[in-house]
Amino acid sequence: MRIGLLGTGPWARASYAPALAGHTGLEFAGVWGRRPEAATALAERHDVAAYADVDALLADVDAVAVALPPSVQAGLAVRAARAGRHLLLDKPLALSVGEARAVTEAVERAGVASVVFFTARFQKEPEAWIGEQAATAGWFTARAHWLGAVFTTDSPFAGSPWRREKGALWDVGPHALSVLLPVLGDVRQVVAAAHGPADTVHLVLDHATGASSTLTLSLSAPPAAAGADAELRGEAGVAVMPGSADGAVPALSRAADALVRAARTGRPHACDAGFGLRITEILAAAESRLTDGTRRTE
Repeated sequence: MRIGLLGTGPWARASYAPALAGHTGLEFAGVWGRRPEAATALAERHDVAAYADVDALLADVDAVAVALPPSVQAGLAVRAARAGRHLLLDKPLALSVGEARAVTEAVERAGVASVVFFTARFQKEPEAWIGEQAATAGWFTARAHWLGAVFTTDSPFAGSPWRREKGALWDVGPHALSVLLPVLGDVRQVVAAAHGPADTVHLVLDHATGASSTLTLSLSAPPAAAGADAELRGEAGVAVMPGSADGAVPALSRAADALVRAARTGRPHACDAGFGLRITEILAAAESRLTDGTRRTE
């Protein structure tokens, strides 16, 4: 599978490009970016072609990986799907339900494979744990903390305009939801949503299995308090999600494996664009709850 990369920012440079370049089942074919000079520099680093025109890249590949802000990703994903290209996408799929639905519809109409990269879903230990807990009945409640120090350190993402605007709800909220939904079922209702310090958000969710969950999400945590964890409590006792030694690059390599399998077999991956759409719907409902107190789920 020949794959191109759309994006040249810190996430593309540190994670996507190395993952694609080091993947033995892919041919990393080239890079396109909104800044041509950055695309040239990244392409030269990995000895691939730099493209000044995105359609020229799409014409030369079987698939694209997208490492761009979600509002930019959505439109390009639709464009790539319509060109018949498989999609390795980042979370969140989009920043509005309408944009996310457009991606999903384009994927379905074109019959292409799609995988949205939720880190824990492609790390060995968390992935295995999620599968084990999903097969266990009787969960009563869960809590998840996804606390980043993006805005309290010299993180390369600290100046990201979309993260500054949308905060932790949209940046790390998808990670927490991607862990909880396979275990507790879909979210029937965002029961409560409240602001905490800075961009911190607290959510209470009602799930299809009857279980409830609480989420604390932040990009402004003190560095010493940063980290991600999830805990389940129910008839089986207490289960705590294990950490992983895998960084983003090995996890992205597994996400690329999943895309190749989905394209070859025609069987959708659990983290496809449709799942990304559902995550977007829940985030939009939580955002609405934060601003106007409604109880809608989309």
